[in-house]
Formats: sequence, C-alpha cells, structure tokens
Amino acid sequence: MQKIKEKVAYLQGLTHGLNVDDHSAEGKLLVNIIDVLDDIAEEFQHINLVHEDLENYVESIDDDLNELEEEIYESEEDTEDDDYVEVNCPHCHENVTFESSVLGEDDMVEVTCPYCGNIVYDNSLEQGERSDTIDVRPSSASIDLKRAMHPGI
Repeated sequence: MQKIKEKVAYLQGLTHGLNVDDHSAEGKLLVNIIDVLDDIAEEFQHINLVHEDLENYVESIDDDLNELEEEIYESEEDTEDDDYVEVNCPHCHENVTFESSVLGEDDMVEVTCPYCGNIVYDNSLEQGERSDTIDVRPSSASIDLKRAMHPGI
C-alpha cells in the first residue's frame, strides 16, 4: 500500500514540477485524476489496516475456539466410559440412547424420544401399568453424544 501512496505523491510532484496549469481543461483533468488517485490510495491504506485488525481478531477467536473444543472433547472422552442403554421408541421406532444410571434412579424420571417427543421410559410406572412393552437393552456401540441429540438442535 505504501508504494501506491509513493507513486501518487510522485505524480503530484511531477504535475507541480511540470507546471501543469489547473486553469486549462487538460490541467484540471490531470490534477483531479491525481487527487482521486490519492483518495483511493488513502482508502486502500485504511482498508488494509482494518483487514489486519480483523485478521488478528479472527485468529484470537480461533485460538479461543480451539481451547474450548479441547475442553469439550476431553470431557466427552471422560463420559465415554459410562454405560448407555438403547431403547426402541414404540411410537416412531427410532432408537433412543440414554445413560443406564437412569434405570436405577429413585426419583421420578421420564425419558422422551428426541424424534417424536413421546415417553419411551418412565420409572414411576410399575411394570404391570405400562401400556407398551419397552425393549431396554445395553448398547454395545460407543455413542457419539453429538449424534444422540435431537436432530432439530
């Protein structure tokens, strides 16, 4: 960008050195063209500075994002050791996966299907009170928690 400013300054000096008269039509044209070139060079210089600032800002955001990703993936690796249960939703027949610790909860727990929103497991109902038979089986595959979320999220 500095070269452009230098070239425009050279042209301005050249017009003064050649005694280009700004009273003639050609002189006015040349002087105004050089003034516009000077304005454009200044704008380019400003855009370049703003671009460098944005580049630094994006790099800092990228660094922050990388740190956050490392923290999240480390915490996901810690939770991969948990046991999961896979349940077939009796309404939409999609597989719903949740932690097996939910099965032993003393508090009332309802697990809803993320696809249709219906209840697939409710620990407050006795086995005889359940209207649908729910096939609860341990999941043999490791679960990717990102894919176990509702598809609309």
